[in-house]
Amino acid sequence: MRDKRKKIFKLNLGCGKFPKQGYINVDFSFDSGADIISDLNRYPWPFRDDTFSLIEADHVLEHLEDPFRAMKEIHRIAKEGAKVVIRVPHFSRGFTHPDHKRGFDVTFPYYFRSDFRGGYQGVEFVLERMNLKWFAQPYLKKTVLNKPVFYSALLMGKMIDFFANISPAFCSRFWSFFVGGFEEIEFQFIVSKNNSR
Repeated sequence: MRDKRKKIFKLNLGCGKFPKQGYINVDFSFDSGADIISDLNRYPWPFRDDTFSLIEADHVLEHLEDPFRAMKEIHRIAKEGAKVVIRVPHFSRGFTHPDHKRGFDVTFPYYFRSDFRGGYQGVEFVLERMNLKWFAQPYLKKTVLNKPVFYSALLMGKMIDFFANISPAFCSRFWSFFVGGFEEIEFQFIVSKNNSR
């Protein structure tokens, strides 16, 4: 009898207590909702090359010892043309959590372009889209904020985000601090294996 279950080619790295349906969820904590328990600071990760068509890492890279090494591993396990969505703290509010090792900026994608002479990392990701978020991780905030504060901040965040994302680079460099900084920067990449070492 053939197994009629659909193969899952979507990966959610560092799911914590927020696993996503339809994904293989990975986390280091045994009390998380993960399908696979794995320390993402240990390489190689327990996946074959060219496996996933969608990989998401929601507020994970800032906790890891070497985000560039993690991106190389993501590149290894992603298929050619796969979509990779990375959400990390923007540097303007990147160190609000005691375990955060770094904040990120609009320059992060440069390191995955083969024409970047300032530090190309040997794997190529094509930036499809970049967004700043003033009020990030609403699924988590909803558990700690009362309703009026939550919905007010959510609405305010949407308005600020609209203007910020007209030009994330300009906002990041010139006016992000006027609104108290941004909690998140999101990068949507497409994996390219043509120019990678």
